[in-house]
Amino acid sequence: MKFSELIRLLEKNGFRLVKEKGSIRYYGKQGHDRLIRVDYHGSKEIPTGTCQAILKAAGIKDRN
Repeated sequence: MKFSELIRLLEKNGFRLVKEKGSIRYYGKQGHDRLIRVDYHGSKEIPTGTCQAILKAAGIKDRN
């Protein structure tokens, strides 16, 4: 999965960009008490473990 695809998936699940500092973006969602940190690098592929950790922190089980 590419970073841009992950961002689309987060936004599809109700997450919105809360703050940004350099290439680090924080996404939040009402009713979700933690911010999701994404080190954004455009069209590069996300390492598998990193992708799984971000999806788990966001509470997203399905990649679609």
